[in-house]
Amino acid sequence: MLLAKNRKALFNYEVVEKFTAGIVLRGYEVKALREKKANFEGSYVKFEDGEVFVVGMNIGRYSKQSQDSEDPSRPRKLLISKAEMEKLVRELNEKGKTATPLAVVLENNVIKLEFAVVKGLKKYGKKQLEKARQIEKDERQSLADAL
Repeated sequence: MLLAKNRKALFNYEVVEKFTAGIVLRGYEVKALREKKANFEGSYVKFEDGEVFVVGMNIGRYSKQSQDSEDPSRPRKLLISKAEMEKLVRELNEKGKTATPLAVVLENNVIKLEFAVVKGLKKYGKKQLEKARQIEKDERQSLADAL
């Protein structure tokens, strides 16, 4: 089940490879995510000291939370296998590639973060992508009107 999605990521970047990882959260953060209170703006995934972290992902306050929590955009550790971590580090060491979160999902009652190694799109690439999406949308609309 999709809890939150980074809509800008697919527009601004070309996805090279996708990963899914568990994420270390506190109880109130889990409840806030179930209320769909996540913001991905400015967030990215980084490798540091043999561990992988998501940095800058803002998780809002849980509605029934009485006291203020600590920093809502604190770095959160990702739980990823050693083989996937090595693959991720290899990809990130290439020039022009970074890792960005795509979505927070609920799988078998466990909250996971979907992230991808991405390559930035140039302005003309974004225009071409937007044009292709618009053409596809128009075709679907004309098919729906024909029926």
